[in-house]
Amino acid sequence: MSEAATHSASAPVARPELLASLDPLLREWLPRQRWFAGKGRPVTGFSLVSATELLPPTGRPLGLLHLLVRAHQPLTPAQGALPHPSDCYQLLIGVREALPPRLAPALIGHLEEGPLAGLTVYEALHDARPADVLLEALRTRAQIGDLRFERDGREESRGGQIIRDGLVPRLVTSEQSNSSVVYGDTFILKLLRRIVPGTNPDLELPLLLSREGCARVPAPVAWMLAELGGETYTLGVLQPFVRGATDGWELALRELAKGADFGAEARALGRATAEVHTALARTLPTVTLGHAQMKPLVDGMTQRLDAATQAVPALRPYAPGLRTAFEALAGLAAEGSAWTAQRIHGDLHLGQCLRSPSGEWSLIDFEGEPSKPLAERRLPQPPARDIAGMLRSFDYAAHSHHPLTPGWADTCRAAFCTGYAEVTGVDPRTDPVLLRAYETDKAVYEVVYEARHRPDWLPVPLAAVRRLAADAGAP
Repeated sequence: MSEAATHSASAPVARPELLASLDPLLREWLPRQRWFAGKGRPVTGFSLVSATELLPPTGRPLGLLHLLVRAHQPLTPAQGALPHPSDCYQLLIGVREALPPRLAPALIGHLEEGPLAGLTVYEALHDARPADVLLEALRTRAQIGDLRFERDGREESRGGQIIRDGLVPRLVTSEQSNSSVVYGDTFILKLLRRIVPGTNPDLELPLLLSREGCARVPAPVAWMLAELGGETYTLGVLQPFVRGATDGWELALRELAKGADFGAEARALGRATAEVHTALARTLPTVTLGHAQMKPLVDGMTQRLDAATQAVPALRPYAPGLRTAFEALAGLAAEGSAWTAQRIHGDLHLGQCLRSPSGEWSLIDFEGEPSKPLAERRLPQPPARDIAGMLRSFDYAAHSHHPLTPGWADTCRAAFCTGYAEVTGVDPRTDPVLLRAYETDKAVYEVVYEARHRPDWLPVPLAAVRRLAADAGAP
């Protein structure tokens, strides 16, 4: 049995004094993390959901604690009716007597009291040994306290990748809403930071797609779960690392900087997206959205627009024109039109796509929008939502390069839709009312996001808003 598998939740991690001693350190450290969702609101306290020793924290020279901690924060007026105002976060806490200089950026703080008094705690993913412990637990299918580490035996039996030991880990520093560790350019472990009970689509959909034979999505090799109170929580997913791959956003900016055409890549990306959508529709149930089903969908779009115009005054002159996009969709539904909904990616943009050195595109990060409830992220939706997200991403790429290259985004948008139609037989532009509604909804979301977080970027979605407000819905 592996070293990781020999330890279970026990003292001192089970003692309430541990969280009490960590509390002041976490209040300072947690809001500074990129993946912390509650920025702008103070943390008023913590409650411990789960604590597990992966290496005994009183051992020398280091210990490793796995914690699920709920951070309590005051509600905003818009959140007043939420039943669960606090978010649960996955923390991997390293414990040492003192940090070597290489780990200084990972420092959380020094404990003055509690069961670990006199020791130093830090973000363990910066440290190779704790990262090795996670991979070893996945390799050996360990069960440690509330934690379960599982592998896809069917993939191995079909000649899939075997988890070897000795792979050197490195933390990916560019992550936003989660954290990732690459092992020897062979695997990448994505650790979800904001944890909710239920089946996470970032494991569910790639696993189903791999079993369906869809090569456009890296197949999960192993995964990490917690069983708490009769609920299953997805904590992390290990997938093959696409060596030498470039994400679509970086590639698009590189081609823009060179003045190169991106149309061929956009067309190939449209084909890849269509292949994923086709495989998902073949694997999971589809539903028909008629008038009754479309009404709440359109009402949600309209309500988001109303809220956005209150939050961002610059949006108000365009609101009447934008509203016509939703009214036109509601009108079609009332006249008897219907649409097919299925499982989709849910948050598709250039940064969620990888191009391998051989030129093949893959789609990654099927978690959906983490701010939305898990049940909502797992609902069937029209594929037009994913398509609209990608079309908006081309627009963002074009506007991020100066000087602006006229027609670049339009060329990419058209090429993407052409590639999509080559696989499905249906060009998304043949349903302009649905596509305009989803693109409008996405642009409204972007306006609010940029106004709150990146005001310098606000002109990018506002340019789209002006276009969409004036658009009568023509292809």
